[in-house]
Amino acid sequence: MTRIPSGPPRAVFVDGSLMRHVAVMTATGSVGLMAVFVVDLLSLLYVSWLGRPEATAGVGYATIVLYLMVSVNVGLMIAVAALTSRSIGAGDREGARRIAASTLVLMALAALALSLVVLPLLPWLLRAIGAREQSYAVALSFLHIALPSNVLMAVGMGFSAVLRAIGDARRAMLVTLFGGLATAGLDPLLIFGFGLGPDGAAIATVLARVVIVATGFHAAVIRHNMVARPRWRRVRQDSARTFAIAGPAILTNLSNPIANAVFAGVVARFGDAAVAALAIMDRLVPVAFGAVFALSGAVGPILGQNWGAGRFDRMRRGLTDSAIFATGCVLVAWLVLLSLRGVIVAVFQAQGLTAELVDFFCLIAGPMWLFVGMLFVANAAFNNLGMPFLSTLFSWGRATLGTMPFAFAGAQMAGPKGALAGSALGAVAFGVLALAFAYRGIARLEREALQRRGGLDLPDKDTLLSSAEARS
Repeated sequence: MTRIPSGPPRAVFVDGSLMRHVAVMTATGSVGLMAVFVVDLLSLLYVSWLGRPEATAGVGYATIVLYLMVSVNVGLMIAVAALTSRSIGAGDREGARRIAASTLVLMALAALALSLVVLPLLPWLLRAIGAREQSYAVALSFLHIALPSNVLMAVGMGFSAVLRAIGDARRAMLVTLFGGLATAGLDPLLIFGFGLGPDGAAIATVLARVVIVATGFHAAVIRHNMVARPRWRRVRQDSARTFAIAGPAILTNLSNPIANAVFAGVVARFGDAAVAALAIMDRLVPVAFGAVFALSGAVGPILGQNWGAGRFDRMRRGLTDSAIFATGCVLVAWLVLLSLRGVIVAVFQAQGLTAELVDFFCLIAGPMWLFVGMLFVANAAFNNLGMPFLSTLFSWGRATLGTMPFAFAGAQMAGPKGALAGSALGAVAFGVLALAFAYRGIARLEREALQRRGGLDLPDKDTLLSSAEARS
């Protein structure tokens, strides 16, 4: 019989090598995320093998809408991880269990409400981003199947956030890994075996989300007992704290899908072949740069626990190590894309404009994502350290002033390749500035902590470690 932990979980990130914590949390997170991203890539690959560019484009349009939904989920997931990890860092297990339950309920309700709002708007939304004729029909059918399961995805992501908050990176990884494995097995069976085409990929998505929820529930609730029984009174009380973080985080995360939707509208003028290339690129990005996506989720609990413990020196070092790690991951991924760009084009059986754009993307992806990685790291710091407005400001700045004008101008001057190159330029300034402001934010929190303590020095490392050991 599984033993249920009863004492407060040890704040594992307030001691030891921060680079190791960053690497372990990112690596385990990457495995789970990469499983999902690789499977998404395979789903699109299978659809491309149907030999219908309009089907590939249709799945691409559907992905943009699903990305919009997941971005809202991610904003709420940030609140789950931030508030839970902060309570754990302060040694308050019961508070962590309560806030985990409240935030999970709020996450599920928000996901359900959003799905109910978006479903009747799908025809207008797909037309607005450029879907036409057969690609529109494919996208609409795909979303009618997959979109109602958004609530399952939200709850599964919430369980994963709770596991990351307590430092159980392995089980957090398994939540998405098992979902990815389920999709990998179901996709070819439903797409080809049952002849369902793109609709088969949508059904596989729904079934995989059921697996994600079941895996997360077992790990967070049964194994760790880290989610209390939800109480409506507590949910109402905790809603203000949750949305104080989640609201700006959601606004931040919406910047990318909305910018993607606008960019898709620009590219759609060049036909389904260009949109098919965009769909392939959208699936390549998370596979190639999955470590950067995972890193943004790994930084939060590390900074949150050290903030709860008053370790501002480790917060600064954690931010630095995260930026260094992100840079290394991007450079490695870029080299892989450069060396395999011909293979990628061949595997997707891309031809003409689709092949040209995919090849061009592989050439320019590295420099762009170097600075996007810095922005992701800074946003994780902003969202977990009580500065979500800055995350929203920098993300929307990059998505609007830093992307849209350049994409429009590039499309006018050099077609879809110019649009791609233009969209990459805006990441540079916003990535560097965001990281600088993250360091300033940590310095401000340290000054405020000193003022609250009447100018006394912060506890030294030995004192904090003794306190953590006593709590554990």
